[in-house]
Amino acid sequence: MKQHLLFALAATLLMQSAKAQKHPMPVTISIFNEATAIPFTRFITTPVHPGLQAGSGFTYKERNHMHLFQTFNIGYIFHSKLYHGFFVNTELGYDYKFNFGLNIKASAGIGYLHSFTTQKEYQFENGSYQSGRDKGNSRAIFSFGTGLGYRIQKNKLYSPEIFMMYQSWAEYPYSPGFIPLMTHANLQLGTKLFMHQKKDK
Repeated sequence: MKQHLLFALAATLLMQSAKAQKHPMPVTISIFNEATAIPFTRFITTPVHPGLQAGSGFTYKERNHMHLFQTFNIGYIFHSKLYHGFFVNTELGYDYKFNFGLNIKASAGIGYLHSFTTQKEYQFENGSYQSGRDKGNSRAIFSFGTGLGYRIQKNKLYSPEIFMMYQSWAEYPYSPGFIPLMTHANLQLGTKLFMHQKKDK
């Protein structure tokens, strides 16, 4: 129930931000490969643990060479040997924009992850272990990302963009009393498009 409420809240925030802002509404879609790793020690990893993220957001400030913005995202992640899960997060993002179309990107975020084990779950009942239902685990997530983007229509303020991000993130609490904090790294590839809103009559 708690995770359903959080996802509903995220959807509501997306809709409200879209209505409130004067700028065109951004839509981002990305895929990523996740690894359980110390941040910035591994970049391209195998085997692939896939993830998918979609989101939107709003602009705080935008100029010819900078863009400060807030994002709201939902996503899914699958790690074959450990877990799969759904997450919601929000990130503060900053782009430094060059005239020839390149963006240098940075972000910092916070969110919620609800994960389920990919292995069988057992519970001790009536003197023996019985196969049980996994209700999942609730964890806070904290992230920091850096990357590059390219504006396809470089002379337009709201140009479509393709981007690659290296995102390091941590989940807490992971295993209280044993491993309190687990760190991860994502290599993310995505695109950002802008949905132009109708002008007021």
